[in-house]
Amino acid sequence: MTTLFLLRHAHAGDPERWTGDDGVRPLTDKGRRQAERAGTLLAASDASPDLVITSPLVRAEETARIVAEALGVPLVVDRRLVGPLYAEVVQDILEAAGPAERPCIVGHDPDFSSLLGELIGVAAVPMRKGAVARVDFEGHVHSGRGTLRFLVPPEILSGR
Repeated sequence: MTTLFLLRHAHAGDPERWTGDDGVRPLTDKGRRQAERAGTLLAASDASPDLVITSPLVRAEETARIVAEALGVPLVVDRRLVGPLYAEVVQDILEAAGPAERPCIVGHDPDFSSLLGELIGVAAVPMRKGAVARVDFEGHVHSGRGTLRFLVPPEILSGR
């Protein structure tokens, strides 16, 4: 069994207002709070992640570091999480990262919304910044074979 967590990077401000390279756009204070709360939520889960794998873009990596620290688990950076993402790509990423029964991948949209839908066999499922989902699989990650266990919106994580 594989329990896969998807965590869209936390709030990083308005990309239209960012004047630098988008790859180095950092989390906002709100985003750091969201990431801390995501870490707390995941640590309290009955099957918390045992590995965090992240996109190398700053906002995702910052989110992932905060969560990995809260969980006390290793962090792996994988460029393929910048996108595009499909079930087969995710399975390859998981295999390259090393053994984990409950990995958490951290990345971006629109890839994560499309990926979540693909994994559970429906159209895209919107994942807003800071949202976290859990999808369970019998065996490896396969398109359409996942069972969505939860999708927590960022409003809950931001304390609103």
